[in-house]
Amino acid sequence: MTTGVARVLLADDHALVRRGVRMILDAEPDLEVVAEAADGAEAVAEVRRVPLDLVVLDVAMPRLTGLQAAREISRRTDPPPILLLSMHDNEQYFFESLRVGACGYVLKSVADRDLVAACRAALRGESFLYPQAESVLVRDYLQRLRRGERLPRAVLTAREDEVVKLIAEGHSSREIARLLTISPRTVERHRENILGKLGMRDRTELTRYAIRVGLIEP
Repeated sequence: MTTGVARVLLADDHALVRRGVRMILDAEPDLEVVAEAADGAEAVAEVRRVPLDLVVLDVAMPRLTGLQAAREISRRTDPPPILLLSMHDNEQYFFESLRVGACGYVLKSVADRDLVAACRAALRGESFLYPQAESVLVRDYLQRLRRGERLPRAVLTAREDEVVKLIAEGHSSREIARLLTISPRTVERHRENILGKLGMRDRTELTRYAIRVGLIEP
């Protein structure tokens, strides 16, 4: 950031949301949206194309979710800090956002209040969590630890997440194979492995799982 103005990538599949969030950020003298994306795959491509200081991703997007895109971006050498935007005050999304490399989680409902502060915190190398969530999430986490419950963690591989997302969106095995550049037989093998890992039987149960973990929106 040589000019004192942070270059921001904003990714959300709803154009009106992007417009509103962009207005919030561009109104600040130290923030400028220099690139936009309508899905996670576009966001990953823009990070490769445009010099950036900060990436803001919606959690639920087509092709790649914000969580999947964050995972890809964070694997880069010297990646920009990443913030996730979500409509959902959801524990699993929050923990998963930290796991994939994001440094903050902001609710869209209070973006006008929290987003600028979250951006500045991320640019300072700090983390950000929307204020009302911190005590609830930490208390719940500690309670689950004391009860010996299984804590949120990744069950599936990144590729399996991609397959689940596409299955839940209603794509056939042949369509998934084309989108992921793999064979239909490989798709079916992934599907069998996924069902086995999750203890599920069919597309309906996979769709419910995809909604629960933030791969698609309800």
